[in-house]
Amino acid sequence: MKRQPIRHPLAPLFWRAVDSISTSLVPDTVRGYRAATRHFLSYLGARHPEVNALEQLRRDPHVLGWLSDLRARNPPLVLAAYVNKVIRLRRIFEELAWLHQSADLMHVLGREDSPRTEKCLPRALTPEQDQLIQQELSRRNEVASNVMLLLRHTGLRIGECADLSWECLRSTGPDQWAIHVPLGKMKTERMVPIDSFVCEIVRRLQSFRLLDPLQADGRLLARPHGKEPLVRELRRRLREIVAAAGIHTRIVPHQFRHTYATEMLRAGVTFPSLMKLLGHSSADMTMRYLRITVQDLQREFQLARTQPRHLTPQPKSASTSARPDLPGFIEALQTAQHVLEMYRRTLPEDTACRHLKRLANRLIKIVSEARSL
Repeated sequence: MKRQPIRHPLAPLFWRAVDSISTSLVPDTVRGYRAATRHFLSYLGARHPEVNALEQLRRDPHVLGWLSDLRARNPPLVLAAYVNKVIRLRRIFEELAWLHQSADLMHVLGREDSPRTEKCLPRALTPEQDQLIQQELSRRNEVASNVMLLLRHTGLRIGECADLSWECLRSTGPDQWAIHVPLGKMKTERMVPIDSFVCEIVRRLQSFRLLDPLQADGRLLARPHGKEPLVRELRRRLREIVAAAGIHTRIVPHQFRHTYATEMLRAGVTFPSLMKLLGHSSADMTMRYLRITVQDLQREFQLARTQPRHLTPQPKSASTSARPDLPGFIEALQTAQHVLEMYRRTLPEDTACRHLKRLANRLIKIVSEARSL
């Protein structure tokens, strides 16, 4: 449904400012700027019809009145939506101030008018919830249940899953597979390594897609009415699945992503690798996903004390003459590793030290290859 144009004397100036801001923004963000502009001009025309020029705009009563109107909406706006509208209108006023050389417009809406958003606390599923939901998902064999299992074991966002291509399954080596995740929320793409269980889930979804009467469009999931209706339907189906599992707490698909992140960290995945798996560019964002308990800290502490990863273990015995067999060869390599590491630690961080570090890494690979013989 096409919206009626805003008939306000200031509308052309505001739309020009929005167009100027929007040159480097994605379509969803542009729609947010237009929505904030439409709401403000609608309020201004209804409550202050005498305002028809930028010079007449004042913080009080025009902008403060609009803020009060936002807070009084019924049903009330969620905090994030309220903050977004305020931030976008403030950015528009800044653009208008620059375009029309009016310093007064820079101060009609300030940073203090935007309340702080609530911090996203970790929402990983409890072990009991995770077990019950996975049992219920495994019991069913339908599109929605397989999609939820895919989210749980890959950490994908639900929007990314809806955008997966038919050929998202990629071979990365002998018996090694990964899912290619297209451009998503952060406008980046990535490869998520998976095991045979997840491979089977993807193949089941491909089978369901072949049975769907909708014409093939290159996507893994059929979306007859578009992406948003598909996502809403998957969310609705998850609510049914959670209720069938006997869980009365509200569960949303994004909690699978939190659970996956916590599981990967506990399994030994390093923090930089976890950022890559989740598609994050900020370590702060990754930290919000993790649910670290006292037991996790205790386990990591004991492991660091007994098996520090930054130290090369000292060989059990450093014999003067190596035995002419494979165990003797490996023992000699380990001795060389230890001597090299101890010597490297006596040097300052310079070019020579970096070269020795690369040699130490090569020795680690050689020892690993020798052990596989």
